[in-house]
Amino acid sequence: MKKSKKPIIEHFDEFFQYLDIERGLSPKSQETYQRFLVRFEKWLKKSGNENLLPHELSDQHIWDYRVYLSKQKNHKNQPISKKTRNYYLIAVRNLLNFFADWNIDSLPAEKVKLTKEDDSKSLNFLTLNQIKKLLNEPDETGRIGIRDRAILETLFSTGLRVSELVDLDREQINTKDLSDGEALEVVVTGKGDRTRTVYFSPRSIKAIEKYLSIRDDDEKALFIRYRGPKTGDRRITIRSIENIVKKYVKSAGLPQKTTPHTLRHSYATDLLAQGVDLRVIQEFLGHKNIATTQIYTHITSKKLKEIHKKHHSGQNLENRSKKDEE
Repeated sequence: MKKSKKPIIEHFDEFFQYLDIERGLSPKSQETYQRFLVRFEKWLKKSGNENLLPHELSDQHIWDYRVYLSKQKNHKNQPISKKTRNYYLIAVRNLLNFFADWNIDSLPAEKVKLTKEDDSKSLNFLTLNQIKKLLNEPDETGRIGIRDRAILETLFSTGLRVSELVDLDREQINTKDLSDGEALEVVVTGKGDRTRTVYFSPRSIKAIEKYLSIRDDDEKALFIRYRGPKTGDRRITIRSIENIVKKYVKSAGLPQKTTPHTLRHSYATDLLAQGVDLRVIQEFLGHKNIATTQIYTHITSKKLKEIHKKHHSGQNLENRSKKDEE
């Protein structure tokens, strides 16, 4: 290991190049790392450590940075969440991994401990009855209600991230050769520029086709806005999708914490509750690591126990054996 003569801050540009060239991260992911490291840079300068060399970084520095993060406030003037604090710490971890890969002497990445999160608060999802209530909430007597119904149906049917839904184009929804009751397969590009196939249920296809039938524009985007400037790109935004979900959650009397991502959680928990293999759900969601998908097992363990009892209990085995003998 070599000792660098450059302060940690002066290695940031090299780190961002490393994320691009060696890690192959998307531009969006690189921007995220830059944003999180800005906080680390501010702390280094504020604490008088702007000239700190990589090999001089100690456990005490990391502890002091964690204390600093715990005192930071969000835009609502509330302490930032443990989850957000961990994002900042993960960025530092990756910086230290970069030092290790480049044979630069520094603190091992595993020395950066993450804040323990409360699992019970990390995942929100709706029951099937709540989902049905939400999907039926838009007033389909107007084009906005018809569009919103198609958006909600798509979110729950596919488990798409909001950014992925916003990026959908009309040409991807080709239903001409579909037989009745058949799902539509669409390839999307998600986090880290990873592609995967998502499936639109016949119910969501019906809602989308109804929406497209009233479109009289030439816009490329599948979902467009109807308010705001009449010129320029009319592709609907992530913020608009969030507001749409918020609007119908409120009118349906559902939990106010419900967001578009809640529908993604609901999609995953519904599949797992029906006995779908966790690895398959990982593919559906586009998770890079199975550990990310495993969060859903805590929610559905009771339901899975019931499924096991029904389909794989000793009594069930005996009953099936008798049928085979007959």
